[in-house]
Amino acid sequence: MKIALITDTHYNFRKANKSFHEYFEKFYSQIFFPKLIEENITTVIHLGDAFDNRKGIDYWALKWAKENVYNKFSDLGIKVYNIVGNHDAYYKNTNEVNAIEELLEQYTNVVKISSPKEFKVAGMDFAFLPWICSDNEKEVTNFLENTKAKILFGHLELSGFFAYPGHVHTEGMSKDIFNKFDLVFSGHYHTRSDDGKIFYLGNPYQMFWSDVDDKRGFHIFDTDTNDLKFFENPFTMFEKIYYDEDKIQKIDESFLKDKMIKVIIKNREDHLKFEKFLDKIAKSGPLDLKVIETIDVYDDNVDCEGIESEDTLSILDKYIEESDFELNKNMVKKLLRELYTEALEVE
Repeated sequence: MKIALITDTHYNFRKANKSFHEYFEKFYSQIFFPKLIEENITTVIHLGDAFDNRKGIDYWALKWAKENVYNKFSDLGIKVYNIVGNHDAYYKNTNEVNAIEELLEQYTNVVKISSPKEFKVAGMDFAFLPWICSDNEKEVTNFLENTKAKILFGHLELSGFFAYPGHVHTEGMSKDIFNKFDLVFSGHYHTRSDDGKIFYLGNPYQMFWSDVDDKRGFHIFDTDTNDLKFFENPFTMFEKIYYDEDKIQKIDESFLKDKMIKVIIKNREDHLKFEKFLDKIAKSGPLDLKVIETIDVYDDNVDCEGIESEDTLSILDKYIEESDFELNKNMVKKLLRELYTEALEVE
């Protein structure tokens, strides 16, 4: 039997930004659901963070999620095992109140998983772990000790895996806790990485500048062979355009509409020519347009490929790493990431 795996979909992202949700919709209507139909998929496992803001949801975003995702699951007769992730839980210390149970109550085909559970899927025993917090730590420990399942699906924060491109997360639980399992699949980190046994599946689409050039999509897991196949999402939300006056890049303006755009200057002498180039991009209707001035550091011996792709979290992490203080830098980075997430959730 083939099962589709998807995670960290973050409906209601950026306070229900419509341009981002239109971008999400292209993935569902042109990639995800057509592939489920083609592969005769009848079971989907969502590994957490279906919704973005743990404090609430915009009514428009909830309507969007139902019309574009959950109604289609129902119409296709697909059973969904939906794990509660940290963004789905209202409180930080308990999963008791969560978006999956409160917002998706009408869907009888959605199995809502807010506590450790074991289910028989395709004749196999699967273990499911929602977000681990102080309220359920003991329950999780007992569950892991007693479950007979050999395959686990969860929303886990483990050390030693990429949290985002270029950054290995060094905090969190030890992966050794899951040694008894043959395979572990997890959500939470948005970039794909694995150690051959534990697989972080990554989210389906770009959400931040650090996602540029990082493959996104979803997976199909074959329970007969344990084969995990990745299906890439070809659509992008973030685009980098390099401006070199000696070889000006031809721009398809229609391709830039409602996207996040960065123009990186490599060589500029004629300012009027550059302004005309920039005006042409601006008139294409991007969601956001930034100009990155790197003319003073670009040369044949300097690799600046990563400089302009950083998002706020990447910059914060780099700042902490380069700072001279005696505090635990990993703890400081974790605190700043939590504060940044809280700030995004403020209405």
